[in-house]
Amino acid sequence: MIDLRSDTITKPTRAMRQAAYEAEVGDDVYGEDPTVNKLEEMAANTLGKEAALFVTSGTQGNQIAALTHCRPGDEVILEANAHIYLYEAAGFSALAGVQSRPLQGERGAMDPEDVAAAIRADDIHFPKTSLICLENTHNKAGGAILPLENMEAIYQVANKNNIPVHLDGARIFNASAASGISIKEYAKFTDTVQFCLSKGLGAPVGSIIAGSNNFIEQARKWRKRLGGGLRQAGVIAAPGIVALRDNVDRLVDDHENAVRLASGLASIKGLKVENIVETNIILVNVKDAGFTSSDEFLEKLTSKGILAGSYGPLTVRFVTNYHVSKEDVDKVLTSVSSII
Repeated sequence: MIDLRSDTITKPTRAMRQAAYEAEVGDDVYGEDPTVNKLEEMAANTLGKEAALFVTSGTQGNQIAALTHCRPGDEVILEANAHIYLYEAAGFSALAGVQSRPLQGERGAMDPEDVAAAIRADDIHFPKTSLICLENTHNKAGGAILPLENMEAIYQVANKNNIPVHLDGARIFNASAASGISIKEYAKFTDTVQFCLSKGLGAPVGSIIAGSNNFIEQARKWRKRLGGGLRQAGVIAAPGIVALRDNVDRLVDDHENAVRLASGLASIKGLKVENIVETNIILVNVKDAGFTSSDEFLEKLTSKGILAGSYGPLTVRFVTNYHVSKEDVDKVLTSVSSII
């Protein structure tokens, strides 16, 4: 099967498996796992932050950020189609007890003026605006890159109002690879950052949250409260080190394959590529090809040995990853043509 459902389906490389096998370990709750410590130091340096924390998932990282930055009854500003808002099981309200204030953006980017207008005044009737969340790349917007100038403008609004900014940077390395803007430059306009090791970077598990020393000290306690205090975690942190060392530069290959696939799909009568393909995600509407649902299209695609994902009643999502070659892309295009 050619699997284009997500970049989360990547398998660890031989180098990752070897690193896990050979990892030097200790009790991470005591801060004594040298491999975890190395990964956290490496991640903090990459982002230009004081400290970092290894967590089990991107969702856990985002939830820890809310728990650390906010207090129950506070409000968080975020984009209306943000992953945090749509796909994290209402964790901000269930765990941190905070209310979300979604703002409709353009390709995932909120208007800084809208953000400024949404910040609550100091009034007994209102919750306190205690956090602004950004997402880069933006999943629901088809892997759209949040413009650096947009991040800077929102960060300036936040600073003026003494509100921290958290970046859900699950795919921030994709943004950097596609734009040529360094990770540190993106992170500069945030107070805290979460990024995934287990998506395009290919590690089997884990994410990083980073920020100031004080933030990470508090975040470490929240990780413990959530059951994320792992023991000999070096065996799962070691592949993360390999991911940061070996798999960042090759993300451009995923992007080239995505553009190749999107161009081919757009040329097939009845298919409409809905997003501007900047990174590794392609959203395709199949309505004009005569399909009554995305599931109907996916069923035919699966029969040809290709897996993709449903992203709406009539929208199919393809995500390139390092298991997908140029030859695979050509096979997908041939198969799609045969079922239209």
